[in-house]
Amino acid sequence: MSIATLLPVATAGLRRRKAAFAGSYVALTLGVTLVATTGVLLDNTAGDDSPLGAPSLHKVLTFTAGMAAFVAVFVVAGTFAFAVAQRRQEIAMLRAVGATPRQVVLLITGEAAAVALAAAVSGCLLALPAAPALAAWLVARGAAPDGFTARPALTPMLVAAAVGLLVALLGAVTAALRAGRVRAVEALGDAAVDRKVMTPLRWACALAQLAALAAAVGYYLAAPSLPATPGAAADQPGDPQLASQWVMAADLMTITTVALFAPVLVPLLVRAFSAPLRRAVAAAPLLARQNALTAVRRTVSTATPAFLTIALTGTAIGSTAAFADAMTAQGRATTAARYVLRPGAQPLPADALRRLTAGRPDLRATATTPTVVTGLGADTAAFADHTEDSAASVPSAATVVDGDLANAWTLPAVQGSAADLHGATLAASTDQARGHGWKLGDQVNLRLADGTVTALRLALVYRTQLGLDQVLLSGDAVAPHLAGARPGAVHLSAAPADTLGGALTDAREPGPDPGAHYAWIATSTILGPALLYTLIAIVNTMVMSAADRKRDFATLRLAGTVRRQVLLMVALEAVLVVATAAVLALAVTALTQYGTTALLNHRILAGQTTVALRLPWAPLGTAAAVCLLLAVASSVLPSRLALGRAGGGR
Repeated sequence: MSIATLLPVATAGLRRRKAAFAGSYVALTLGVTLVATTGVLLDNTAGDDSPLGAPSLHKVLTFTAGMAAFVAVFVVAGTFAFAVAQRRQEIAMLRAVGATPRQVVLLITGEAAAVALAAAVSGCLLALPAAPALAAWLVARGAAPDGFTARPALTPMLVAAAVGLLVALLGAVTAALRAGRVRAVEALGDAAVDRKVMTPLRWACALAQLAALAAAVGYYLAAPSLPATPGAAADQPGDPQLASQWVMAADLMTITTVALFAPVLVPLLVRAFSAPLRRAVAAAPLLARQNALTAVRRTVSTATPAFLTIALTGTAIGSTAAFADAMTAQGRATTAARYVLRPGAQPLPADALRRLTAGRPDLRATATTPTVVTGLGADTAAFADHTEDSAASVPSAATVVDGDLANAWTLPAVQGSAADLHGATLAASTDQARGHGWKLGDQVNLRLADGTVTALRLALVYRTQLGLDQVLLSGDAVAPHLAGARPGAVHLSAAPADTLGGALTDAREPGPDPGAHYAWIATSTILGPALLYTLIAIVNTMVMSAADRKRDFATLRLAGTVRRQVLLMVALEAVLVVATAAVLALAVTALTQYGTTALLNHRILAGQTTVALRLPWAPLGTAAAVCLLLAVASSVLPSRLALGRAGGGR
């Protein structure tokens, strides 16, 4: 049989399996849109482009792009592989009439390439309006500077299109190779039941991912005992302020590992959940159970988007909430003041400290002002010669302390004393000092926000705190260089007579830490687009699955099954799929949350305070309910239409 002979087969296949090809097209189009959108935004950022106090926009968008690529790769590869798996009977017929494995692979690859190329172009075009829309959302929430937008960038779009094409073709070709290797005599029999769903390649990838997860966790746990990298304090793996990023990476690796082992785990869970259905008298429950157990590829393919949706929701929201709780608890434990005055609708006046303490000898107050400094090294008498030392210039958020530091915080000192932070001095966290190689008493050269280079003596090294900048500057030394900067907070020992338009809070009941607000914005940015994509993927995969079962439905109708029983069977299968995905996602969430809580309590909070293990039940339940609703609706409605076209009966 020649390739020319197979071309009419390919054309007929495109016409007959429009839903499968449309589903593949939609999955890849939206996947490329997702990756291209985040890539374009990332291309428009630099390392230091965020509003003061907000998390690094570049890092947030880096994680957003990574999350987008992670989800898109899984969904696209799974969708194209599922589309090929749906054609096993057709491939079996081709093998039985003489088609060679090479011809089968070429046929499927050509079809996949045509669909993938069209989808990649469509995805890039959709990213053109999507990227500015996401940029505007970030600006509106204060996570990006005013004027930030997404200018079209060719490189991210080409990368997104190339990745999409590669993943789609790999998914299709891998499935085609697996189908093409079946001998002609066995082909028709193999088309009836899924065998060897967990292929050697998937076993290798799953075990490699498991090993990578173990290595990453081990490296992070060992990081504090490893030699520091001088000049890279902002990137030390043991830095508690970077712990949330490591936790997110570990969460994604855990989800990936479980997803790769899905063909082993899903049948076991389906068998357990559907065990009560074996005692059912009605045909629909029995058929639903048997279909889910027999068509393992279909079950795994439809469960994967639901698993990703619920697991990403649980791990991301759970970890963000845990870090927000830890930040608030640690802030409450270290705050020495009785009240904290923060800006209200308008910034606090520049002379807020003087106005609050005027005529109040009983009132001890300390103002803190956020700023940015650049470290230029330590212990250099001729520090002015080092102003262009880019290797040691690391931008860092800093807090200017105007007043007695001990009136604001009770910081766990490792070296030095808080009482020494006056005059030409600074305090630094343990991670900042370790990364730069600073020692107590060193003269540290800093470039201030106005470009002035000054030398300050390191007077205090304190254990890194989640909600506090890693560099504290004495107001005595830098006040002339603040250029009208206004206090971000004033810590007070008693209630002031006038709040100066600010918001006064009880330091003993401070509520959520202000930094937690940005943490939730970052989580929404990273998670939102990916979750929207996985929800669409659930509908897409369910529709593909239902459209492929017309022959099964016709057979059931001929056997005397009424329409209501068929639809009940389809709905029960969808429930089994989502239940399986939800249990796997709950297991992943529980595991990752236990690890996150242990990390916070034993390393980061380390005796200052503790946070309790809390699973995000409400988000998990909401995600599972949405997945269930979409899965049932997107499987029952197409099945109803298919049965309606078949005609006859109830």
